[in-house]
Amino acid sequence: MACVGENQDRAEAERAHYVYVQHAKMVSRHGKTVKCEEITDYRMMPSSDGSEEQLLNLDGRQLTNHKYLTYHAKPPEPAKDEANDKKKKDDDDPATIPVTISEDSIDRDIVQDMRWGLIHDKSKDGIDARLFPLTSKDQADYAFRMVGRERMNGREVFHVTFRPKKQDDFGWSGDAYIDTAAYEPVLITTAMARKIPFAVRTLLGTNLPGLGFTVTYAPQPDGVWFPVTFSTEFKIHVLFFFNREIILDAQNREFLKTHVTSRIVGEAREVEEKGPQ
Repeated sequence: MACVGENQDRAEAERAHYVYVQHAKMVSRHGKTVKCEEITDYRMMPSSDGSEEQLLNLDGRQLTNHKYLTYHAKPPEPAKDEANDKKKKDDDDPATIPVTISEDSIDRDIVQDMRWGLIHDKSKDGIDARLFPLTSKDQADYAFRMVGRERMNGREVFHVTFRPKKQDDFGWSGDAYIDTAAYEPVLITTAMARKIPFAVRTLLGTNLPGLGFTVTYAPQPDGVWFPVTFSTEFKIHVLFFFNREIILDAQNREFLKTHVTSRIVGEAREVEEKGPQ
């Protein structure tokens, strides 16, 4: 796992040299009814401390008054002055009562906020780094156990399980399948190491049953391993009456390395400096 951690650290730095397209489908569903669905294509441009995103395409539909309304753009950002005025008004009036938000409007917010938090927020590879504890820094908080060797996606892999060292930690537990030659992950699956305590669920009225993630990796031509698929499906129970199933399926593709190489052709000759004519 020390080799895996070193490779993850190195790969994380190398991914900053790639531009790629992330195709994602995000759904908020109540029972069998789709409340909101968005299919997006973003051009991801990693940097040393995260990435920039350029929206290429958005196809959305939202159930409103028993009819689906389609849209192809993100909602406009509120003006800064308006946001500050509203915050000041709320701060000045401690008796302010929150406005009730209809289910029709909240599902679009859930879809967009969840997508941002899971696959865009300060990530070079399109996946929130906090979800998978394989870097050298994160491994220190986890215990790993070798299960055996298997074959997966045409590769020989080590099957390793992991979970937080502290039994009361609300981190991730799961399975990692590590390429036996490259010491890079081929597949990782995670689930919450512990359920949200009943007291917390009672106090906040919130539960997230089934929360977990699956990610697959593949090497690029230069040997840098990149996450190529990421998926999750879980439920949200809020305030005992708002129930949703959240589904995310994302793929990274159209990778392009951004560094430029050059070579000198012929012999370099000193140029005679001439004065003004």
